[in-house]
Amino acid sequence: MKTVETVKPNRGTVAGCCRFDAFSFGSIRIDGVTYGHDVLIDRGQVRKRKKKPSKKFRETFGHTPLSTEEKIPWKCRRLVIGTGTGALPVMDEVTKEAKRRHVQLIMLPTAKAIEELRENPEETNAILHVTC
Repeated sequence: MKTVETVKPNRGTVAGCCRFDAFSFGSIRIDGVTYGHDVLIDRGQVRKRKKKPSKKFRETFGHTPLSTEEKIPWKCRRLVIGTGTGALPVMDEVTKEAKRRHVQLIMLPTAKAIEELRENPEETNAILHVTC
């Protein structure tokens, strides 16, 4: 059984919105809405991560990785990737694309990624994995 840090409510916001109310294994609550799946935050808009394009790489990684096949919210200066408890693989192509676009890539366990977003929200988008 994995232990996941629970993030307590805080008024921290991303780009003037996105108040993180709670996070625990399998769910995240942002602006009072609870999501039971991975989310993307793109310039203040929260939406479901559509990982289907990356599923073809699942056997190689043992888990569906984050790949450049997905719609990654690149229109930012920084992209924070919450890796769950550290299990979300991020393909090398994502790192290379971030460098090509001059986007600072920050990969942290999701609980720490949320804290990073609260502390430094300016010009930052995010992909948050809520399980494993």
